[in-house]
Amino acid sequence: MNSPPDPPLGPLARAVRAAYAAGEEDEALNPRVLLDAEGRPRGPIRPGDPVIFYDIRGEREVELSQALTDPRFPHFATAGPVRLATMIEYAPGLAEQVAFPPQELLRDTLGEVVSRAGLFQVKIVESEKAIHLGYFLSGKREPRFPGEERRVIESHKDAKNDDARPQMRAADVADQTLACLTNPRWSLLIANFANVDVVGHIENKPAVLQAIETVDREIGRVIEAARTEGVTVLLTADHGTVEQWLYPEGAVDTGHTKNPVPCVLLDAALEAEGARLRPGGSLIDVAPTVLELLALEKPAAMTGASLIIRSGGGFVTRPRRVLLLIADGWGHRDDPDGNLILEARTPVMDRLRAEHPFTTLWASGEAVGLPKNTVGNSEAGHLHLGAGRILYSDRLRIDRALEDGSYYRNPAFLWAMDLAKKENRPLHLLGIVSFFSSHGSLDHLFALMHMAKNQGVPQMFIHSLLGRRGERPEAGAHYIAKVEAECARLGLGEVVTVMGRFWALDRESNWDRVEKAYRALVDGVGMSIACA
Repeated sequence: MNSPPDPPLGPLARAVRAAYAAGEEDEALNPRVLLDAEGRPRGPIRPGDPVIFYDIRGEREVELSQALTDPRFPHFATAGPVRLATMIEYAPGLAEQVAFPPQELLRDTLGEVVSRAGLFQVKIVESEKAIHLGYFLSGKREPRFPGEERRVIESHKDAKNDDARPQMRAADVADQTLACLTNPRWSLLIANFANVDVVGHIENKPAVLQAIETVDREIGRVIEAARTEGVTVLLTADHGTVEQWLYPEGAVDTGHTKNPVPCVLLDAALEAEGARLRPGGSLIDVAPTVLELLALEKPAAMTGASLIIRSGGGFVTRPRRVLLLIADGWGHRDDPDGNLILEARTPVMDRLRAEHPFTTLWASGEAVGLPKNTVGNSEAGHLHLGAGRILYSDRLRIDRALEDGSYYRNPAFLWAMDLAKKENRPLHLLGIVSFFSSHGSLDHLFALMHMAKNQGVPQMFIHSLLGRRGERPEAGAHYIAKVEAECARLGLGEVVTVMGRFWALDRESNWDRVEKAYRALVDGVGMSIACA
């Protein structure tokens, strides 16, 4: 089926196309700023202006939101706070009106059950994925549970793209895990190897293959040490990525996938008894499996079930020390076409699959609370690994609000639009521009644009963030053109800023990046684009 033709290109869509021709790509696109007829930045965000940051997910949106709202922001000079509405809560205490606030606090997660039993747990991870092992795996809870320790290895910051060093800090994650394995204090150890997911989002096949082989090698070191220490290992992943690295027509797909993920059990005693892992499970079954291995009772709130099937039936009764290994982004797919997992040299994973109890787990779509037939992601993956039950995503809540019309009556959106009308200020819409990103959707943006028109907002400026993940090459220009065309159709709004998400959606205190995004949005600093 042929793709629909691109709408006519406006000034910023043309600028993005020119950026592609000059060798830039969506993810790290340097800011482009529209100028008015007098050569001044068009639509900069001023102190007091109403801004709707319509991204979901939130952990990458916090730093920029702080810069926009905190009058005592310490990391660089700011012009003064705006009045911010956000799609979801990005951080407790942030000065924002939240359209879809958090639901009830999640109880009885894996970490909480282990802590309540008086056992000690340690999480080892690179900073790139620290929030996933901390916040999401703990049920969107930032504070540590009693008896929980987090060992975070700082990710490299001296390379703009992670494919320059695809081994990342995997060896250091492995070394920290080895050190913890020798300490009997830790009943539960959880280690995450980030390479496959992080490097897999970059169109550099040799680097991706090296990332896969690095994880395979380091997992082998860790498993060997775990078996020496008598520690049971459960190995799995949060979602797939590079096992399906090509679109049907052959273009590279750097996004996540709908495929299941592998799951392997290593426990000499259970294997000697003929134990196996049942088929048909999903990520919600991992926490109940770990609890069974720890000889802890699964709470009623966990609707998942242990994956372990014993020949004689019954449950594990002798508590073990358990290591949960997460090979981030490592999906399972038997088809070799475009499958970089199968193309890479992975002797460790090959041996584990052949010699130990193995199954696959669903990690996408409805199995992890996402819309039907959608790809998995790290946030939903880690959340469900720890929750042991299906939790409906913010995206589903928002999509249902669009369907039933309550989206257009949302108090947070109305608050921002009323400010624009009453004070004759422009309304700013800020966020990802994508057909389907884990950070948001064009549907959410277009609904806000239509709502602003119906509410009589006098002026509207759109500040767009681009990201290649899961998109076809050069998709960003197509999406910007669609937004520009929709503005023209409505007779309201202009796309005035475009930049790659690399600058705006940081989560590791790279304040130089955040400042670059801020300066484009507020001061109009960036590559100047003349209005049409």
